[in-house]
Amino acid sequence: MKAMILNSYGSDAPFLAADLPRPEPMPGHVRIRIAATSVNTVDTMIRELGQDNLPLAPDLPALLGMDFAGTIEALGDGVDGFAIGDEVYGCAGGLVDLPGALAEFMLADARLIAHKPKRLSMREAAALPLVGITAMEGLQRAGTRAGQSVLVHGGTGGVGHLAVQIARHLGATVSATGGGDAQLDIIRSYGATAINYRTESVADYVAAQTGGAGFDVVFDTVGGANMTNSFEAAALNGQVASTVSLLELDLSPVHFKGLSLHVVFMLIPMLHDVGRETHGAILTELARLVDAGAVTPLLDDTRFTLDQIGDAHARLTSGEAIGKVVIDII
Repeated sequence: MKAMILNSYGSDAPFLAADLPRPEPMPGHVRIRIAATSVNTVDTMIRELGQDNLPLAPDLPALLGMDFAGTIEALGDGVDGFAIGDEVYGCAGGLVDLPGALAEFMLADARLIAHKPKRLSMREAAALPLVGITAMEGLQRAGTRAGQSVLVHGGTGGVGHLAVQIARHLGATVSATGGGDAQLDIIRSYGATAINYRTESVADYVAAQTGGAGFDVVFDTVGGANMTNSFEAAALNGQVASTVSLLELDLSPVHFKGLSLHVVFMLIPMLHDVGRETHGAILTELARLVDAGAVTPLLDDTRFTLDQIGDAHARLTSGEAIGKVVIDII
């Protein structure tokens, strides 16, 4: 099978075409003919940092790519609920000892996949798994429910645009930050209040949207220094979910406001083989929401093929992409 691999790590490390053996199904696994994959920030981090700085990076030569959509071609022993020819999607490789999706075929643990949403193309479905699982997990852990006020930082990002839609589906009143007219218009199209983080202070939008009380749930998909904005925006005894908390920070505001902080690291089941069936269940529920019309993935307009994976990484890291960057495999 054709694949694109890394023989070295670094931000400019080239992806090289390789002819690899087609994987044979193991017990509990399926072989999938990959139709499309998408690029996540963690993919670009693995390529840039490598094993010396990021323990989840695979050995070289490395086959990256976590998200995918495709068709089951072969079943391993003990696989239930799937059949040859099923269209599926998931996040099942591209780190440690799990080969990724930058290839024509991929071996995936059946616990990490689900049937593809019927109303989506392969391209659209490939954009969902990692960010969809992250959005669902963050909102669930924060106990998001109808009647609450929810703030999503980064409302047009991969995780953020789904968190906005799912929170709205749950019955919450949702606000989200963005920058520039295009991003703000997308947020409004989801039925959420758009906040221009470039021109509105935290104090101003907390006063305008919550009467100064703060948001019941703050979902921070930006992280870093923005975490302090999340703490400021949260209500007393509020919930803060973060996907980017790799920093040292004064937690005094968390203490004095009685906040609960939920760190979402969705790769744990893949890395440690713990609770993998949870990801399959979340993807099944996400497909249900998509087919019910409650959630729609946002894709960047630029298209890439497998040979252009380096360009796809550059598109994501440029900060110019709006929505998920997707690569067509076939």
